[in-house]
Formats: sequence, structure tokens, C-alpha cells
Amino acid sequence: MPRISVFACESQPVTVEGLQKVLAEHEDFEFVGAVSKVSEAMEAFGRVRPDIALIDLAAGLAPALRLVGGLKTVSPKSQGVLWVVDLPEPEAFRALQAGTRGIVKKTLPVAKLIECLREVGRGKIWMDEPQPAPDFLRNREASRLTPREKQIVALICRGMRNKQIAENLHITPGTVKVHLMHIFEKTGLKDRLALAVRGRDLVGAERGLEEPVTS
Repeated sequence: MPRISVFACESQPVTVEGLQKVLAEHEDFEFVGAVSKVSEAMEAFGRVRPDIALIDLAAGLAPALRLVGGLKTVSPKSQGVLWVVDLPEPEAFRALQAGTRGIVKKTLPVAKLIECLREVGRGKIWMDEPQPAPDFLRNREASRLTPREKQIVALICRGMRNKQIAENLHITPGTVKVHLMHIFEKTGLKDRLALAVRGRDLVGAERGLEEPVTS
């Protein structure tokens, strides 16, 4: 079974050393290198082409998101994960919109970091939440999402805003808002961030636009 390769953009050498030791304890991971400066990261990502680019925020959120946004241009298979001390919800949603696939706090136990990297390595979005999210996969109401609602969830998972969703599906932004209201009611989720994180498991976001659907 192929191992998940991890490359870090991390400013603290001690943290990099700790990460390398942690990953060495798990057979399904391979540590493939690190850089300490954001200015060096993009070239390194393109050269190494890791499965996961683990990026800290030492240089600030904006440079980190530029890295995430450009990652696919130099390494199409790579997924960006932010390794943060803290990240407020609005900024976390911005990160997801930019293409971030995981957000993990440095204050969490090592097991959470490993969980995040594994889930992202499997093509999922991962984000730790301070309060347990509703397990809407077991909620009977979740199965009642209409094909159109599932399409909208899929596009939320891709980081689209209401206007972009409306243009993509040839409906009005107001119709998107109505659909979102119904989605939140059916799933028990409270906001777009939770939907972006959990929605892929519900609808299989990569397949969300396979069939044309009328409003």
C-alpha cells in the first residue's frame, strides 16, 4: 500500500524534527522534507510533489493561502493542510475556499494530527471542531436531500459562494439561499463551514455534478 508523503513548510526546526519522528512511527506515512520559509515552499512542492503539503502560519494567513492556491499548479496531486495555533471560523472558511483540505491545531494531541493527515490523504476534508458536530450521516432527514440540494452541498465543498453556485447551476442567488436553508434544517448543521467540512461524506462531492438537475 503506497505511503502518504508529507512535506512541511514550518519555521521551527524543533517542530520539524518532532514531526519527522512522529511520522516515522506510522508505516503509512513518509516524511519527504521541509523548508522554513514561505518563499522557498512553492519550488520545493513542485520538485518533491508530496501527497500532503503541511503549512504553518508563521508568515501569516495570506501567504499560506497563496501557497495553497498555487499548490495544484506545481503539484496537481498535492493537498494543502494548515498547521495552526488558532484560526477563527471566518478565516477557516476562507482557507477552505482557497482549497485547503485540512486545518489542524498544533495544540491538539498527535493522534489528531495523524487523523487529519490520513483523512486528507484519502481525499477527504478534515477539521477539528471544539464541539461534536451533529452526526448527520445517521440522521434520517439527511437522506431526504434532493438532487439539487446535493449539488449545492458539493459546490459548497469546493469553496464556492452563493453567486458562483447560482451561476454554475443557472439559478438565482435567492434560490441558492432557500436551498441552503432546507439543507441546514435537514442535516442539523449550523453553518457553511460545518457543511464544507462534513458535506463530502454526505453527497460524494466529487460526483455532485454528474447529472443535470432542474430547479
